[in-house]
Amino acid sequence: MGIDYGKRRTGIAVSDPLGIFASALDTIDSAKLIDYIKKYAIQERIIRFVVGYPVNMDGKPSEAQADVDVFLKNLAKAFPDVPVTLEDERFTSVLAHRVMIDGGMKASQRRDKASVDKISAAIILQSYLDRNSSAGPGFDPSAVPDSLSLNKTRRKK
Repeated sequence: MGIDYGKRRTGIAVSDPLGIFASALDTIDSAKLIDYIKKYAIQERIIRFVVGYPVNMDGKPSEAQADVDVFLKNLAKAFPDVPVTLEDERFTSVLAHRVMIDGGMKASQRRDKASVDKISAAIILQSYLDRNSSAGPGFDPSAVPDSLSLNKTRRKK
């Protein structure tokens, strides 16, 4: 599950069962996010969270990191057995707008921030999937040992 966390709204994306393609799923009020994920997890298996992590262009922490860190703690409490991979989210909003334009969305539709958020979540998740797809079709991201992880991964200790 890909997550583009925001203080007010959060974009959610999921992959296909083979872990090849990410698809935008929904945009949720951030205050209701953990409950939404819990309900989703009743019907679908979640093997990993890929969370967009905000950093400035110079690589230093952005203002939004504090909010994401609080969310990550809550996510770890709610899902202690599901690993979390942090994915650089720089440029995801720009890429989301490009996807919307290339997809033929009208300007009025592109102004819908909820659409941008869930497409950004799909871009975050797809970036992770692409980097980890070298194992070929049927790749199970949960099978990658932490020692081989390319990105910062947080697990509850």
